[in-house]
Amino acid sequence: MQALLIDNGSLRADSVLNLRAVARALSERVGHEVVPVSLLHSSKIDPAALEGEPALVWERYTREQIEAGERDFYVIPFFFGPTGAIEDYLPERLERLRERLGDIHVQVAPFLFDAEEVDLAQILAARIREVQQQHGLRDVPVALCDHGSPKPEVAAVRDALAQQLTDILNHQVVPCSMERREGPEYDFNEPLLERLLRQPGFHDSPLIVSLLFLSPGRHAGEGGDVATICAEAERVFPNLQTYRTDLVGTHPAIVDILEQRFIKGLVQPRLI
Repeated sequence: MQALLIDNGSLRADSVLNLRAVARALSERVGHEVVPVSLLHSSKIDPAALEGEPALVWERYTREQIEAGERDFYVIPFFFGPTGAIEDYLPERLERLRERLGDIHVQVAPFLFDAEEVDLAQILAARIREVQQQHGLRDVPVALCDHGSPKPEVAAVRDALAQQLTDILNHQVVPCSMERREGPEYDFNEPLLERLLRQPGFHDSPLIVSLLFLSPGRHAGEGGDVATICAEAERVFPNLQTYRTDLVGTHPAIVDILEQRFIKGLVQPRLI
């Protein structure tokens, strides 16, 4: 069985390097090699920025492994919730591979968020406390910001985490999205971060943006989309000062969660 830690992919080297670091740590923890693989994008990164080793992209890598004789794969999603990347895209591409190369056995571990656990929320809380301690912030607004998704099930994960955080911190945490698709059918992503930062009570004081992101790509990385949104709001509102947390996927405890999901997925396999 070949175990694959899969993320969506990025054009930024830091994202791939983080995926590799997490995969190495998870491999040591579970006693089984876990290969870091991205669904898309990452193969476009210059290998020179990746310590000379090109990023692995799922379809090409899987095809090569099948041609070499491997037929059994275990996917560990590096995603918070039931994203279309795993629920829709991956099965569609798998079907095409099966049509060309024969039967492939693929099982998928659970996503990172588990409604019965508070492990993810504890990481988010730790990241918020780091910012509070570093900057001496108390009783300031906190916004939990994710990428935004066309799937309401993914937005529901963000909202559930915001409620868990509110309970842990004993302080209201407001969920929001970085971006959304047009149309009322995607209103579950509201409020957008840029709109939230223009509301009274959020634009007239310091504010913590808790980043519900795993790796430092073009959205949550240095100089990324979230940073740009915050900087633009600060220019409009002189009393606003935003403080962004570090990422969930760079916290050491993310490996604890992945280990638990790895084991659970073997005990309760889900096939695709």
